[in-house]
Amino acid sequence: MEQYYGTGRRKEAIARVFLRPGEGRITVNGKDFQDFFRGVIRAMSALEPLRVVDMQGKFDAVITVKGGGTTGQIDAIKLGIARALEKYNPEFRKKLKPAGLLTRDARVVERKKYGKHKARRAPQYSKR
Repeated sequence: MEQYYGTGRRKEAIARVFLRPGEGRITVNGKDFQDFFRGVIRAMSALEPLRVVDMQGKFDAVITVKGGGTTGQIDAIKLGIARALEKYNPEFRKKLKPAGLLTRDARVVERKKYGKHKARRAPQYSKR
């Protein structure tokens, strides 16, 4: 059975995406895509790479995702799908790259520093 693999990462989330030729069934951690991201409108953006290369409904995706929150997981899946599609057909790079779907978003939470409340929030200044 042929399948194409792509790893996606965003913040603390890591997604492993396996694309297999099929009818468009997408499972995330053993659950249906819609059930896994119940009520999250933004979740459909994870399937954008398939839309850009006009391949929705042509692949079954088996995805395992762990770590992070909903937003991080959605973006990790998006990158994983884009990378797997590129393995399937290197020609897709011409469409995926300008759409910004092959770029790893390196932004992560800044660490908290001592003497501060958060990473940058300083204690309130008191004149007297």
